[in-house]
Amino acid sequence: MADAPLNRSGSLLRFAAMSLLGSATETLLFHLLLKVMQGPLLTRAVSLAAVLGIMLAMLRCIDLTAAGRLSVGRAGIVAILLTSAILNYGLYAALITGLPSLQPLAATVLASASALCFAIFGYSRFAFRE
Repeated sequence: MADAPLNRSGSLLRFAAMSLLGSATETLLFHLLLKVMQGPLLTRAVSLAAVLGIMLAMLRCIDLTAAGRLSVGRAGIVAILLTSAILNYGLYAALITGLPSLQPLAATVLASASALCFAIFGYSRFAFRE
């Protein structure tokens, strides 16, 4: 019984680490692709899709459900990641179109930070509900 809060916080930390690694990887991939591809919106969509695929593949190796004891399963985690990616792209598109003087990399960092906070909050709401 005492292990339950420890397992929950451990799975939250694993999710946060995986999400942070995914955001950093996506930002790096976006920066590299921006020099090759045309248009920041298309480049962002490609980099988000690539990193989302990587994160879904990582889910096979990382147990974020604390051995099945949490109320969130893999389907819930996938839903959180997809919703976060859509929010990330939407925020990025709003920043790029609303503030044309904003550099694409700065908009990526802002949108990724917001989506990361959303994903961690969403995961904690699923994982810590009784």
